[in-house]
Amino acid sequence: MTNEFSLEELAAAVQSWCDKHRVFPANGQASEAITERSIRYYRTLGLLDPPLGNYVKTFLQKHRLQLIAIRIYQAQGLPLRKIRDELYGKSPEDLVALEKQVSRRGKKALSITSPFLPPTTSESWSVVPLVDEFLLVSRQGRPVPRSVIETINGALRSAGLEIETTKEPSRN
Repeated sequence: MTNEFSLEELAAAVQSWCDKHRVFPANGQASEAITERSIRYYRTLGLLDPPLGNYVKTFLQKHRLQLIAIRIYQAQGLPLRKIRDELYGKSPEDLVALEKQVSRRGKKALSITSPFLPPTTSESWSVVPLVDEFLLVSRQGRPVPRSVIETINGALRSAGLEIETTKEPSRN
């Protein structure tokens, strides 16, 4: 494994790792694909150390580990501002340990204390009832395709839960 990456190689290496370990951002908060543009954005937010070089930027193994950590935390539903706090002061050894932990046990190897962010005034929620005790909520008011509802209901049925007839989404 190489220790130096161009921007394109870094994006490809991190995407390959994420695909292999099935680590993708939760809640649609970011694109499933890591791109050069997203890497630049994470850099401007201070989530990623600056690359080496003035004209030709060179990224190191630590940058790869930082990006993997960002994706792991995104898969747990953390917003970028909390991810920055989580990454602050992490050594390369800490990042390697995090990567190995997820590699061994999957993205559920981590637990976070607050995966659900409080609502904001700009949100328009839509709610789809599934069963008495389950609801599917979109915080952006997006309609849920019937096929998705049926897939979720099928999963609930296979878990032994009684499914009521699915109603149209209600909007708040």
